[in-house]
Amino acid sequence: MEKILEVENLEQKFDLSTGVLGKFKFKKGRLVKEERMVNAVNKVSFSIDKGKVFSLVGESGCGKSTTARTVIKLVEPKGGTIKFAGEDITNFTPGQMLKYRKRMQMIFQDPYASLNPRQKIIDIITEPMLFHKVANTKKEAEEKALELLHKVGIRPEQATRYPHQFSGGQRQRIGIARALAVEPEFIIADEPVSALDVSIQAQILNLLMDLKDEFKFSYLFISHDPLHPYTKVLLSAVPKLSGTNLKRSRLVKGEIPSAINLPSGCYFHERCPYARPICKEEMPTEKEVKDNHFVLCHLY
Repeated sequence: MEKILEVENLEQKFDLSTGVLGKFKFKKGRLVKEERMVNAVNKVSFSIDKGKVFSLVGESGCGKSTTARTVIKLVEPKGGTIKFAGEDITNFTPGQMLKYRKRMQMIFQDPYASLNPRQKIIDIITEPMLFHKVANTKKEAEEKALELLHKVGIRPEQATRYPHQFSGGQRQRIGIARALAVEPEFIIADEPVSALDVSIQAQILNLLMDLKDEFKFSYLFISHDPLHPYTKVLLSAVPKLSGTNLKRSRLVKGEIPSAINLPSGCYFHERCPYARPICKEEMPTEKEVKDNHFVLCHLY
């Protein structure tokens, strides 16, 4: 099957040094250069078939959103390759990426921060249409925008309002309409329901799948993973009521691994109660535990 996206050994690092002088420190009477880097994404590889949904899952802080922003080149990768529709875009400049912006869009996690508070909703939707020439005139763009807003459940008379006049669920619907405005082939949905009430989450998820069936685009869907044992431990730490007593899990021990000095083997073995000797020595490889469902863990 044709691939819409191919990512191989993707790396992303961030320099903690504050300027050139921040890289130099005195140690034992000598001035030495010391770079402190945060290893946010470490050799991530995956591919997405055209027209399919691919889920990238993991616990909070593991680098999912950073991976998404790197894949779409909102931040430049520090290693690895990114191929979109067979084209290697890894080292493309912002100018070269411009024609791909129309084809690759993103639905951001926070519906409160992802919309321009100074723009009316109709302008938020029509501006990218006119920039990427999806519509030839402002009138045509407004007609298409109203149709899109209707599809995501926003009434036409609401189009002249500002983002602060909408609820979180409505703002996320507007964010979805904005992503669809330029008729993309590929959409990254970065935890699109995590900031919403439970009652709204199912509605947004159903909407996303209905739109996929209608417009035939591909998804990179980012969420949390209930399968990995480390995540199960974290979920078990949520306080639970038993009768009149408040119970907490005692499974989680130790400190979160440093992203600056990564431990050997599996990065989570120091906190995982299921860790075995091999976990301390070798990085786990990708294993298929269900049909098209992969996990990085020695236990599987």
